[in-house]
Amino acid sequence: MNKSYRHGQILKLVRGRRIHTQEELAAALGEQGISATQVTLSRDIHELGLVKTPDGYSQTPGPGAPAAPAFDSVAREFLRDVRLAQNLLVLRTPPGHANALASALDHADWPDVTGTIAGDDTVLVVAPDPKTARALRSRFLDLVK
Repeated sequence: MNKSYRHGQILKLVRGRRIHTQEELAAALGEQGISATQVTLSRDIHELGLVKTPDGYSQTPGPGAPAAPAFDSVAREFLRDVRLAQNLLVLRTPPGHANALASALDHADWPDVTGTIAGDDTVLVVAPDPKTARALRSRFLDLVK
């Protein structure tokens, strides 16, 4: 097996199922007849830009990679509820998806968003004032209709 083929199989595995450890990755590759040492897997993980997340290994975009998904599409997929509290909004997602939503919002061109903080299934969005927060809430809700 060459390195390129192994890298392709590793990417296919981490995209297709949750793999949390190098041991799980080695076992999954072994099921496909690909043997790799821990040192090789560690190097492959680094070269592929894989990072550990609560859902297992995930690939981070590298230079020249396509841009992150647009906030609108991420919101349509993951945003479940929007609650208003003064100049703050609490966005609810399914477990494990708040970071994706917050990151997409952070990279979107929404100047009314002062900042975000993400947990597992909750994103706190800070607006500069209550009036702006109400307008943002309407905009968020329009995305999920």
